[in-house]
Amino acid sequence: MSLSISGKTAIVTGAAHGIGLAVARHFVDRGANVMFADIDENRLRDELSDVADPEGPARWFAGDLCQKLNVANLLSATIDAFDRIDILVNTNRCFAPCDPLDPDQTVLDDMLRQNMKSSLRVTQMTAKRMISQAEKDGRDEGEIGSIINISTLASCRSQPETLAYSIACAAQDQAVRGLAVALAPHRIRVNGVSFASVMSRSLQDTLKENEDWREAIIDGTPMGRIAAPGELAETVQYLASSGASFTTGQIVTIDGGRGLLDAVQVPVF
Repeated sequence: MSLSISGKTAIVTGAAHGIGLAVARHFVDRGANVMFADIDENRLRDELSDVADPEGPARWFAGDLCQKLNVANLLSATIDAFDRIDILVNTNRCFAPCDPLDPDQTVLDDMLRQNMKSSLRVTQMTAKRMISQAEKDGRDEGEIGSIINISTLASCRSQPETLAYSIACAAQDQAVRGLAVALAPHRIRVNGVSFASVMSRSLQDTLKENEDWREAIIDGTPMGRIAAPGELAETVQYLASSGASFTTGQIVTIDGGRGLLDAVQVPVF
């Protein structure tokens, strides 16, 4: 089984922070060409100062991927830099609490737009590029692309204060399944990674205001700790590689066993 992604070209969204940054750096270390994409241009510039090179394997694109034009520009920038796109990893996410009984708040719209709709559009437009480049290259057999979405265990947890976020995560997981079926005839695989108890940017920000949650998360995780963002990277690499050539429509859970327990009432970020 080959887990190699050397020589492949990947786009990683949400790549200025946390999980996205860890996955993108891991891919570069494994020999892939990577376009680091995020809305935070200053953070991209700072984080990539040691690896970014006009002719190297790590480049960056700054823009709001909720905007269709920015997605088109991201794809064009990646093609210009590396000639092709083989892998897409959607890690871009945002979190906000909500009042589950307030019909006038806009949190649900915001969560769906930023967590689900933006990744769906990036996936759809990237898949079309993958298909067109395969047709251009005359590739009529073999896999032409792999797409991985990063979601969270919130998709199957009932916590009122995270209702909007949970709905968006569940929608994202369902999009993985539907797109896997739609894109299978085009030889593109679509999978997801669902996490919990990972020290993502949103969890870091939340723990600053709710420090007591740290102990609750650790106590409610059978492995007794919070994972580092990089601990998702190997699984993402597997799903992107030919080692997962017959795997599509799957949501792989990485949570230290937290999902096996029902007692933890701390939100998942």
